[in-house]
Amino acid sequence: MTTVTLPHRLWRNTRYLTWLVSDTSKGLAGALFGFAIPLLALIVTNDPAQAGIIGAAGMVARLLMTLAGGVLADRHRRIALMLLGSLIGIVLAGAFTLLTLGDAMTFGTLLVIDVLLAARSGLFDVAGESAIKEIVPDDAMGRAQAANQGRDAALQLAGGPLGGLLLGFGGWAVGVVMTLCHAIAALTAWMLGRQARRAGVVDTGAADENTDDPDDLQRVVAEHAAATTDDLGFGAPTAAPTKPNAWAELREAFGWLLSRPDLGGVLLITTVVNLGFNAAITTVIYALQQDGHSELLIGTLSASIGAVMLVGAACAPLLVPRIKAGVLTIVGLSVAAVGVILLTTVTSPWAIAVVLGASVLLVPALNAGMMGYFMVATPTHLLGRANSAAGVLGMGAMPLAPLIAGFGLAWIGREWTLLLCAALCLASVALAVSNRALRALPVESRWAAHAKQFESA
Repeated sequence: MTTVTLPHRLWRNTRYLTWLVSDTSKGLAGALFGFAIPLLALIVTNDPAQAGIIGAAGMVARLLMTLAGGVLADRHRRIALMLLGSLIGIVLAGAFTLLTLGDAMTFGTLLVIDVLLAARSGLFDVAGESAIKEIVPDDAMGRAQAANQGRDAALQLAGGPLGGLLLGFGGWAVGVVMTLCHAIAALTAWMLGRQARRAGVVDTGAADENTDDPDDLQRVVAEHAAATTDDLGFGAPTAAPTKPNAWAELREAFGWLLSRPDLGGVLLITTVVNLGFNAAITTVIYALQQDGHSELLIGTLSASIGAVMLVGAACAPLLVPRIKAGVLTIVGLSVAAVGVILLTTVTSPWAIAVVLGASVLLVPALNAGMMGYFMVATPTHLLGRANSAAGVLGMGAMPLAPLIAGFGLAWIGREWTLLLCAALCLASVALAVSNRALRALPVESRWAAHAKQFESA
């Protein structure tokens, strides 16, 4: 008799929905701060170069702390780390609010608060990103990542106008909303921990305790028998007691990642395109502010990009199961590169919105495919460190983006700075086309089988 396995019903997974609320609240706080800091820096210093220094310092802090965050995520309960990170976020957002109310914002205070908030993200966000593997099964990971892309697009859609509106009242208003967002993230992280405890010993987070899919339940029991996890189901498998060695654990993650031709080779491409495209967007934002456009208009421009990404995210669940992840990546990179080239020819805010919108249309599907495959291919016990290693390798050049934008505008002007960004994006396309492992990445249903062939004995 043939047994038909129904797809995992993602929106009936209560633990995924709780995780999504927590991660979304934290994401909105980050989106507001990411929007406000560059504009506050420009308002306070009136110098794109100094604003670029503040942005770069925050990115460096986040990258460095991401390494430590990966080790923590594999050593400790990931939900507990989500809760702790949100509580620290409440404290830092509250401090930001008080500084702005006290009219104490200077280059130095902005630099310090940006570094501290970025360090918090690096240290604790990896745990939240890694926890999803224990909540969502492999056969639904592409759809979960596509949903997350839609969520991110919605945050960008709301974050820009909301940030611009709040800045109209003052930086303190941004701080108040950030504090509230971190409070919601902390509450829902606490709820997620309670749900995991109620699930009992068979829970590894792959399906919620109310699941009615017997195949999910059988898979959960089998995975639990194969590897002992901590009592919440989100920590690393237990082993014989050994003295912790963070450097050795990080070397293991970097070594594993770089040894995988299906993953390691993609990181250079990610590094180059992240640098080029983000430097282009930062250049456009800095140029608009320096030309005298209001924060609300700049926020609306950001919202228009988010609206297009929301459309792209709605299409992603249809594209990821049907089109190879490698093909989606190459096409998405090509569209983004063409968009950056076209940015050199337009200066009107609405023309910029149209060009950037077209550039990011396929980004949600691209990200869903690449991130979904990464989550499926990476063993659970290594996921925190692998996430941090991939983040550092893929985003390692990102601190240069605000520096390219700030000093580029000051030294060579908008057009030449954007042409430099376009050259980086075109280089990423060339690297992607020539990468055989990237071109071979299959559709969602074949990710697990494709990844298995690269597993070492």
